[in-house]
Amino acid sequence: SIYTPQGLLYINEWGTTRYACNAAFVCLVASKLTELDPNLKRTYRKFAEDQIDYILGKSGRSYIVGYGRNFPARPHHRSSSCSLAGACGWDSYHSNFSNPQLLNGAMVGGPDSLDRWTDDRTNYRSNGVSIDYNAGMQGAVAGLRHFQLEYN
Repeated sequence: SIYTPQGLLYINEWGTTRYACNAAFVCLVASKLTELDPNLKRTYRKFAEDQIDYILGKSGRSYIVGYGRNFPARPHHRSSSCSLAGACGWDSYHSNFSNPQLLNGAMVGGPDSLDRWTDDRTNYRSNGVSIDYNAGMQGAVAGLRHFQLEYN
């Protein structure tokens, strides 16, 4: 299957949420095509909603820092893991404490193919944040909001 047991699109072990969000965004754009069958439009929109719902917490945890319940507290991000006072170094990086700087709104890489994920800043594969991870998320959320306004 190309989905995790809880329904996240799983394409690659590096930044799984990125791929799900980008696919959700593409489906939302495609669902606006006038020549597309209405049933297919609904299928595309439902897919996008399901992916974003999973990432926002339907799976039991949010993959967005500062959002929902059980959100990431230790994303792999240099400046958010540095102390407010003193030098920033390896002690901060290897600390088991939550990041001192809350990186609100950043989406981490996400779970493995079995929906397993550990909040570990040293695991850049599943806990890293980057622009390309978050761009698809922002586009998909904007697209879902657009449909909500258009149809309600």
